[in-house]
Amino acid sequence: MFTGLIEEMGEIVSIEQGNKSLKLKVKCKKVLENAKIGDSIATNGTCLTATELGNDYFIADCMYETVKRTNLKRLKKGDKVNLEKSITLSTPLGGHLVTGDVDCEGKLVSITQEGIAKIYEIEIEHRYMKYIVEKGRITLDGASLTIMKLTDRTFGVSLIPHTQEMIILGRKKVGDYINVETDLVGKYIERLMNFKEEPQKKAGGMTMEFLLKNGF
Repeated sequence: MFTGLIEEMGEIVSIEQGNKSLKLKVKCKKVLENAKIGDSIATNGTCLTATELGNDYFIADCMYETVKRTNLKRLKKGDKVNLEKSITLSTPLGGHLVTGDVDCEGKLVSITQEGIAKIYEIEIEHRYMKYIVEKGRITLDGASLTIMKLTDRTFGVSLIPHTQEMIILGRKKVGDYINVETDLVGKYIERLMNFKEEPQKKAGGMTMEFLLKNGF
């Protein structure tokens, strides 16, 4: 699990294409502190397992599901990525609970200056809009942000200058793609509300109901 508070921006050193897979080498510093092989590091909001660690880098493999769902497939050497190391039970929860399981890519459709802030409006597949509520939380490339506007197909977030400097959304332009993870709670509520219980099967043999009915 993660909090959505970005610890640093890393840099893509190399990308190795495999059979429906990617191997990423990421230059970084802060997320390597006390890290060990097998640790999870959210890279643009995607939970990746560190398979190799160096003094200033980690290497991670991306399977097909990850490549298909996320913007990691669009990365190039030299690109910046948001990084966050997985939390422990003693980690302060400053953002919100983030799994690192990206739902889909969103497309940045507009950037508007509003006072000191910039409004970033993002379009996603309509089926994911049901998990998004005004003033709720959203994870964009791993960063925990507040939703401040909604339409049928888009949502908007607002970044102050400091946040624009600290996360890669502040460097993006209209037409770029962003990893989107919607709030986990809404998904569980939907599943519980729509889950169909399996029909009761007729039990064979001796049952409590049979015993009670027959005076035992």
